[in-house]
Amino acid sequence: MLTLFTIKNCDTCRKARQALDRRGLPYQVHDLREDGLSAPLLEHILHRVPVMTLLNTRSTTWRNLPDAEKQDVDANSARELMLAHPTLLKRPLLDTGDDILVGYREGDYDKL
Repeated sequence: MLTLFTIKNCDTCRKARQALDRRGLPYQVHDLREDGLSAPLLEHILHRVPVMTLLNTRSTTWRNLPDAEKQDVDANSARELMLAHPTLLKRPLLDTGDDILVGYREGDYDKL
């Protein structure tokens, strides 16, 4: 079964859900704020998505971090930041079982 990682108030996440619903694809939703992000789950995602691709430096969460935490971010510090602040992950993330699709644009799920 597909897993869609979202946050409730994200417009792009809503569009991704609508796209899956239109195609009649079964999926489960994992809300990053409500359901959280464990270290094993993050490692599962990072096994398929490079850490710096996953880090959302355009998010409100990122902008609200102290400058000292944002400077010289590397793979290890990015992991720590994402575990402490799950909304730093780019979203939506769609785990197909074989791959993880990052973000959503119209047509991205056509091949599913």
